[in-house]
Amino acid sequence: MRAHNVLWAGTLLWGTLIGLGGESSAQSPMPIRLNDVAAEAGVTLLNVSGGPNKDFILKVAGSGAAFFDYDNDLDMDLLLINGSTFENMRQGGDPMLVLYLNQGNGKFSDVTSQSGLGKKGWGMGVCVADYDNDGFQDFYVTAYGPNVLFHNNGDGTFSELTQQAGVGGGFHWSTSCAFGDYDRDGDVDLYVANYAVQDEKTTPKPGTSSFCRYRGMDVACGPQGLPGEPDVLYRNNADGTFTDVTHSAGINDPGYYGFGVIFGDLNHDGWPDLYVANDLNPNFLFRNNQDKTFTEIAVEAGAAFSESGAPQAGMGLAMGDFNQDGSMDIFVTNFSRDTNTLYQNNGDGSFLAVTHEVGLGASSMPYVGWGTGLVDLDNDGFLDLFVANGHIYPQIDRFQLGSTFFQRNQLYRNLDGWFFQEIKAENGDALGVEMSSRATAFADYDNDGDLDILITNLDDRPNLLRNESDNKNHWLTLQMVGTQSNRDAIGAQITAQVGDRVLIAEVQSGGGFLSHNDSRVHFGLGDNTQVRRLEVRWPSGLVEVFENVEADQFLLIREGDQSGGVERSLP
Repeated sequence: MRAHNVLWAGTLLWGTLIGLGGESSAQSPMPIRLNDVAAEAGVTLLNVSGGPNKDFILKVAGSGAAFFDYDNDLDMDLLLINGSTFENMRQGGDPMLVLYLNQGNGKFSDVTSQSGLGKKGWGMGVCVADYDNDGFQDFYVTAYGPNVLFHNNGDGTFSELTQQAGVGGGFHWSTSCAFGDYDRDGDVDLYVANYAVQDEKTTPKPGTSSFCRYRGMDVACGPQGLPGEPDVLYRNNADGTFTDVTHSAGINDPGYYGFGVIFGDLNHDGWPDLYVANDLNPNFLFRNNQDKTFTEIAVEAGAAFSESGAPQAGMGLAMGDFNQDGSMDIFVTNFSRDTNTLYQNNGDGSFLAVTHEVGLGASSMPYVGWGTGLVDLDNDGFLDLFVANGHIYPQIDRFQLGSTFFQRNQLYRNLDGWFFQEIKAENGDALGVEMSSRATAFADYDNDGDLDILITNLDDRPNLLRNESDNKNHWLTLQMVGTQSNRDAIGAQITAQVGDRVLIAEVQSGGGFLSHNDSRVHFGLGDNTQVRRLEVRWPSGLVEVFENVEADQFLLIREGDQSGGVERSLP
């Protein structure tokens, strides 16, 4: 039975999970259709990223975005991060972010000023979590300069508590961040990736160093030749403050150029490991030792290099079970004239690079990949792949080098977990638009049962790709609420038995590039109208099982509560 369900938009249901009936599945042959509705939805921030003269690599990194429900009204609001210029930074910087309230009718309204979010600077990335377990999601903004922690006051406003919490970090170039409860004590900790030292006065300019040349062109210097900056791990003290535990926890970063970050249980031991995509250096895989320390094992685990055994230009990353073997795989985006890389989990926390084998090799070679996601866009039960592309050197357009500064993004349909088929852009559709794209954030922002995509673009306005795929596939979306675990249930693993297949997902923070996705767990179910068995492994160690769960609804699962009472509902 399902207790106290509430009608949502005439078709969608919200309730607390108790259990329901089940059947079989099939892949939909219908196309995936994405329509850019950013302008009509009111998502119009013009990104500032260093100005037109791209003489520093900082100026081409772009900015991120986050989907999260800051006002607890059951739909996803949107946060866009903004950059600045050196000139403006001398005057305090540009507005670092814009907060858009989801009005529930497909449109967003800018509520930045009334929310107390007038901070200026040079924003880069964002991650979201309820770090103090008070029931409202907070967020952390990385920056060129001091990073910023915003506490959600629960009344539609935010307060900056960076210094009080001890997570400012000084003046660095920080990129992606992720929250995760690495010590499983019931509150989320914070990992911050740092990139390189970038100083307007001391960094070489194009043409002044061998590190400022690319294929015969004078370009922005770096990252080679620039000092790298080590990443930072903050432990949550459960009193609103954090402690820098980087060295005591074994996060031994020699100063690699850190970009993408994500927590996830990669070896089935119930503890969150940590993966970091590094530019021009081996990637990191920090295995959780279950004693508040990590051991870096990427090389021995087979997750540090390309298929040919070389370091790559790791930027964005995604984690998910692409082949439905019960283990979380890792996908990393890289630079042009190289491939993106898919690491298949062998089931024991070791990996095999299978990029070419699954059809993701040659098609990525002309592109510079950034934000990405393993997400089921057609609800057939298999995780598809989206990659945002855009070069970093505007000079490349002057030469015939097989690549361009503006590039199209790429979408791959997952064919039964063994091959990815690129969906070619058609005239006039959203996939055919060429920009220099950066971050991606994924969410069912219109609550219609399929996932949509937000893309940030360098020196341009964002794209909001509404999913308008015309298929009849079913789905299930879960909002997890921890009680003994951290309230956002980050790190909870959910296993869904759907027909004769088993799907897994984790509640995640981080991933992509500089961004945060809708933290609700979305399952595509194909033609199944029920999930036969749903198992939840909470970070606290509690395991709960639910039988025969109906499809096509949003369900809230609160840790340890199977009484049937809803936590909240629509009016």
